Amino acid sequence: MYKLDELNYLYQDLEPFIDTHTIGLHYNKHAKKYLANLNRLLKENNFDFSISLEELAKNINDYKFKNIDDILFNLGGVLNHNLYFKCMGEKREEISDLLKKDLIEKYGSIDEFIKEYISFAMKLKGSGYTFLEYDKNNLVLRNRENQNSPLFEGNIPLFTVDLWEHAYYINYENDKEKYLDNFFQIADFSYANKLYSDLIKVGK
Repeated sequence: MYKLDELNYLYQDLEPFIDTHTIGLHYNKHAKKYLANLNRLLKENNFDFSISLEELAKNINDYKFKNIDDILFNLGGVLNHNLYFKCMGEKREEISDLLKKDLIEKYGSIDEFIKEYISFAMKLKGSGYTFLEYDKNNLVLRNRENQNSPLFEGNIPLFTVDLWEHAYYINYENDKEKYLDNFFQIADFSYANKLYSDLIKVGK
């Protein structure tokens, strides 16, 4: 069966921007609930768990699952949470030269990229995520509702922020913009940097 990726930091390491209780609740209750639901639904479909979560998402149409909507919702919940937790950290890595070059080419500067990212995220109505995606050799910002994953459409998510209220409400109540501003104080681009470098190398 599938497992959640382990955190690269302790729950308290993101304070004061996100408190210990929020991270612990988010990881152990919300994310693990999606995981438990997904594993249960896949077992009911006699799935053998022989491929990665990412491969399952990319090839989901190859399977004749019962309750496909429930599977997609919970699969997206696991994938999106795994990525979100990778995008924060105490030992935060800055944007690499390679990714920085392409972001500056598109947005003018890293400051403008972050400004555009936050502005884009503020436009999302309801729950979901704002992704930096790799889409046919292009870097794009895209809002996705609920637990939709870019992988379902063949795109590759590099970076994301969780905009479900449970991600920030204890600390910020309804001040989503303050949460987004502070998120970039703990943003870790180590995963995005490596993945983007690998994608460029293979010319995918």
